[in-house]
Amino acid sequence: MTTAMKLLIVEDDREAAAYVVKAFTEAGHVVDHAADGEQGYALANGEASYDVLVVDRMLPKLDGLSLIGRLKAEGLNAPVLILSALGQVDDRVQGLRAGGDDYLTKPYAFAELLARVEALARRGKAGAADTVYRIADLELDRLSHTVTRGGQDVPLQPREFRLLEYLMRNAGQVVTRTMLLENVWDYHFDPQTNVIDVHVSRLRSKIDKGFDRQLLHTVRGAGYMIRDGAR
Repeated sequence: MTTAMKLLIVEDDREAAAYVVKAFTEAGHVVDHAADGEQGYALANGEASYDVLVVDRMLPKLDGLSLIGRLKAEGLNAPVLILSALGQVDDRVQGLRAGGDDYLTKPYAFAELLARVEALARRGKAGAADTVYRIADLELDRLSHTVTRGGQDVPLQPREFRLLEYLMRNAGQVVTRTMLLENVWDYHFDPQTNVIDVHVSRLRSKIDKGFDRQLLHTVRGAGYMIRDGAR
């Protein structure tokens, strides 16, 4: 049985909003609705704590991408799913780079919207569970945004930090290129570049160079894994 979620729907189309609110409510969830970007901003900054925000891209007063960017810049932790009739690759990339965690194009089936929102809620709760990850003498603190190895600070660029955080969250498991593209780069397609290899190489040189135990491993033909010690 799915746990009830607290959702914020930001949608200016009255009929579409009524349908989505009704459907989510019938599925057992608690739903607030905002009819424009400014109202959505006010509700998201209010006392209610939302599990997921569902935001239409084309909104009056404050457009969806601007709304998401402002909320994320101010520390919003709740994941955001963007709804839009704009479905080209560039449109999706723009939405994800603006701070969206998922992107669904219109028209859509409610069953898919529900499944995606539930997945985002699970991911948000899993990601919020731990604030410090440790593998051997490597430690990552999500709150202070710091990394140490053997007690020494390891300075990382933002993308390197996000990459290491995802690897450590999945320690001992193979992490594929697709998983990294979707969860670290927010790409839902393969850009056909070596961006992952370059960042993994840089990260490895920062956390493993000069240490006897190598923690970041390449799993040939599968992806990457961070684990304590070599096999």
